[in-house]
Amino acid sequence: MENLLISACLVGYNVKYNGKNNYKSFIEELKKKYNLILICPESAGGLTIPRVPSEIKDGKVYSKTGLDVTSNFDLGAKKVLEKCIRFNCKKALLKESSPSCGVNKVYDGNFSDTKIPGIGVCAKLLKEHGVELYTENDIDKLL
Repeated sequence: MENLLISACLVGYNVKYNGKNNYKSFIEELKKKYNLILICPESAGGLTIPRVPSEIKDGKVYSKTGLDVTSNFDLGAKKVLEKCIRFNCKKALLKESSPSCGVNKVYDGNFSDTKIPGIGVCAKLLKEHGVELYTENDIDKLL
């Protein structure tokens, strides 16, 4: 069975900034086709659960309180890439709009709840290393 890197929040792990998850029922179908390799770049980068939400602005990542957390996001992305390589994952299913995992959209960096075209820190690194990226909106392509 092929390994699939997947955002742990989509599987039901409470790793979101607010201590909750983004569980999706299609995960049960994915488990029949893939070995799920769980990741959370933000917690891997040393951020706590729960944590202050963060957004990308001018190439950096800032918490809503103004703290520059770019180094945490970079570290988490690097650790996820290492795991991806270790488990030979060619595909990743990531949480859209996340500052780590957003594939097509991210929040605008102003904490205005506005999404803009863009890519998260971890998603960008994975893409640069040839990993095929999917979001919860692309599930039919994986099944």
